[in-house]
Amino acid sequence: MPTYRLDIEYDGTDWHGWQIQPDDPTVQGAIEIALKTALRQSVSITGSGRTDSGVHASGQVAHFSVEDEVDAHRLLASLNGLVPTSVAIRAVRQVHDDFHARFDARSRKYRYRIATRYIAIGAPYRWFVRPKPNFDVMNQAAALLLGTQNFSSFCRTASETENRVCTISEARWIASPDRMGDVDFIIQADRFLHGMFRAIVGTLLEIGHGKSTAESIKDVLTAEDRRAAGFAAPARGLSLEKVEYDEEGQ
Repeated sequence: MPTYRLDIEYDGTDWHGWQIQPDDPTVQGAIEIALKTALRQSVSITGSGRTDSGVHASGQVAHFSVEDEVDAHRLLASLNGLVPTSVAIRAVRQVHDDFHARFDARSRKYRYRIATRYIAIGAPYRWFVRPKPNFDVMNQAAALLLGTQNFSSFCRTASETENRVCTISEARWIASPDRMGDVDFIIQADRFLHGMFRAIVGTLLEIGHGKSTAESIKDVLTAEDRRAAGFAAPARGLSLEKVEYDEEGQ
């Protein structure tokens, strides 16, 4: 069966996450409704991963398969005319029939945006934090997250995931390229556990506010207990930025 890849962007503010839910509007559900209208058949799509309620994406990837080939260019235009304005299909292209948006992903990259001064424009996409934390210390702690480790302490306790080992290849705070005085946290890993990213940000912020030391992140990891980590940062600052595949999936 021909398989197609969708590159998707969405503002998650008013969505109850990516994955279909029976009574709440989700991004996956909106796209499947649009596909059904455009292709005149029911189509199920699979995303590279879930995003929680309120989380945004500029680089979500999904795939679907159909019986017959479709015109990707025409489908792109049709879908963008059918989905709500908070969702944009950036690209549609045919990939090899065995492509799987989730299982073929080599890594995922997220960005969390923090504002340290009062803002109006862009406020729904940044978490306003006062007082300004010590980002140098937070970077020292973030560096200790690199490598292959058990991240149970940053996983929601209700998660059904048994394997909680992830490999983080990048974790750093940088000056925002968009707004002077704002700071972004970038993290890239082979996989993320449920609630992991927001728990990491909340934990690092507590360190930045002097509630614990950078070295304390080692004790949090060793504990393998969600109670050892900090609070979960709000969803609005988080965005799925990029999903990487091998050459066949690109």
